[in-house]
Amino acid sequence: MSENAIYWLWLQRALGEGARFKEIIEDFKSVKEFYNANILEWKMSPALVPKQINKLEEISLDDVQNIIYTCEQNGWQIIDYDDEKYPTRLKEIVNPPAVFFVDGELPDIDNSVVISVVGTRRASEYAIKVTELLSRGVAECGAIVTSGGALGVDSAAHRGAILCGGKTIAVLGCGFGTNYLMGNKNLRDSIKQNGALITEFPPFTGATKYTFPLRNRIISGLSLGLLVVEAGVKSGSLITARFAVEQNKDIYAVPCSILSPEFAGTNKLIEDGATVVTKPADLLYPYAERFHIDLAEVKSVDRLMHDNETVTANFEENKADKLSFENLESGRAEREKREKASLSLSGNTKIVYDALTESLQHIDVITEKCNLPVSSVMGALTALEISDLAVSASGKRYKLS
Repeated sequence: MSENAIYWLWLQRALGEGARFKEIIEDFKSVKEFYNANILEWKMSPALVPKQINKLEEISLDDVQNIIYTCEQNGWQIIDYDDEKYPTRLKEIVNPPAVFFVDGELPDIDNSVVISVVGTRRASEYAIKVTELLSRGVAECGAIVTSGGALGVDSAAHRGAILCGGKTIAVLGCGFGTNYLMGNKNLRDSIKQNGALITEFPPFTGATKYTFPLRNRIISGLSLGLLVVEAGVKSGSLITARFAVEQNKDIYAVPCSILSPEFAGTNKLIEDGATVVTKPADLLYPYAERFHIDLAEVKSVDRLMHDNETVTANFEENKADKLSFENLESGRAEREKREKASLSLSGNTKIVYDALTESLQHIDVITEKCNLPVSSVMGALTALEISDLAVSASGKRYKLS
């Protein structure tokens, strides 16, 4: 946190997250000089509109002092635009955050290969495994894996990096101290031990449909390249990809089946010029010389499958024939059938259904995700089993059928 942190906090609270402030600072030389300028000088600046000037007058330094106090009490770092820890790579985007908050230890982004990984929350088992393997493969070579901390592809990307002791960053679409997605709390705790959670939203800011697109520009802004795994044509992942294109980042994609229109967005990226990725070396090749990476040492997918006990176990449970084209497409068809059946669900049953994945989860994890009483969750799970939308296993574990 620099000596100007309070002024950057004031500016961000007044103009809002995602606001463009570079022209303002260029006009006034520094954020402190901008704060100390009078209203006439603000009105004379072509970089400001009347609505922004009104907000600047409404917000005081006292209003943001509470944010600093809260962060100090919880051990959350504040990194402002003047802070030496602020990544140069992030400063280069058109609308960098004036301030962002860190829980954990921010890795050395500017001197590292950073690969951002995004994709659907309702990822297939194939996508989960591929994401874990690719993320682990690049993290073992020193790359930092960045994603959004959500379910599905995001979680798989973070896990892949953590499995090999690599560095990972989760960019959140809410402030610290909120109860968003508590089912992923253990993963977020692991991310803090292996990197950092970051957000530009002040503590206790809830997640909304507006906060996620804003955080997506940061996910891509931190990276050299963006990998997309299973994305629909109107998904948030493609919003991140558009940000990455605007930021001159490299775009990568794992191909999806042409028979799966639900994930046609990924193949559309490839049509538009994204680089096809089938192994970790594909993601590292463009940066190997600059960051002294020996591509001969980058592990193949087969090697990664055998090296990692967790990933190997998952693959052995399903056997290689379950990853055949025919079985993958059969699985897609089953998911489409489930999706149609789920349209008639409502209330607690719908909430519990949305919390289930294709991997077994303990009843406690499902209950925490749903924020419902255990009795309500159990009742909903019973109804879903009767409807063939869920299956149970020993140890009070459940998954989508």
